[in-house]
Order: sequence, then structure tokens, then C-alpha cells
Amino acid sequence: MMQFKRKALRLFLHRGERFVRACSFFVIYWLSLKTWEISSQDIRWKQRFQNYEKAFKRLSCAVKVVKSAPDDDLLQSGLVQTYEYTFELAWKTLKDYLTLEGFEVRSPRETIRQGFQSRYIMNGEDWLQALADRNLTTHIYDDEIIIRVLSDIFERYFFLLQDFYISFKEKANE
Repeated sequence: MMQFKRKALRLFLHRGERFVRACSFFVIYWLSLKTWEISSQDIRWKQRFQNYEKAFKRLSCAVKVVKSAPDDDLLQSGLVQTYEYTFELAWKTLKDYLTLEGFEVRSPRETIRQGFQSRYIMNGEDWLQALADRNLTTHIYDDEIIIRVLSDIFERYFFLLQDFYISFKEKANE
């Protein structure tokens, strides 16, 4: 009977050792995945920011061109479209950065609200209005709406996106 207990104890310890090794392996594997995930998120927002930077520079040029030829409908349409994809890249860059910081955001509106609460962006209401106008211009082609949105691009939205560019350029260089 005593020999049976010793054998059982040895078997248990042997399996326990394997269990501990398996757990250790799992913990090390999980930590390496987390490190990789954080590293890839860090790279992701920076890559998205690089695309935003290019888009913002195009938007800057488009604003200058349309100001020099304000009655050209084709240039106005190009400016609105440039604004649409620049704004899209801005909120997606913000979303990637918030994800890196540990926030879970799913939609543009949620991203903007969290970004404002976390003080990564200022003027949360203007950002939400910019989002609404971006959605409006994507689906509606009414001249009055386009003229209003163009006015807002010149007076408000360009400066929102410029502040975002300056702020996140500093973060990318850290």
C-alpha cells in the first residue's frame, strides 16, 4: 500500500511539473503576444498618421487653390472630397491611438467623444459637427449644403485638422 502511495505521489508530481511547465509556456506565449500586439498597434497608428499627414498637406493646398479661385465648382468639389478623406484619416488615426492607450472605441462618434474626454482633441462639438458634415457631403449633393460646408471647412474644420496634425506630429516624434 505504501509503495502505491509513493508511486501515485511521484506520478502526481511528475504531471504537476508538466502542468507548471505548460502554464509557464502559456504565460510566456501570452505575454509575447501582448507585447507584439502593443508593438503592432504603435506601428499602426503611426502608419495611419503618415497617411493623414499626406492628406492634410493636400487639404492645405486645396484650401489655398479654392481661395484663389472661389467660383470654380470643380475645385470646390475637389476640396470637399479632400476634406472627406482627410477627416476620415484623422478620426481613424485617433481611434488607433486610443486603442493603443487601452480604450475600446467602435465608431467615429465614440472615438471623437473619447478623444475629447482624454484631451487628445479640443472642441469636441466642432469635431462632431465636422463628422456630421462629412457624412452629409458623402451622400448629398445639394449646392446649398456644399456652400455651407465649404464655409465651415475654411473657418473651422481646417483649423481642427491642423491642430490635430500638430498635436499628433509631436506624439509621432516622441
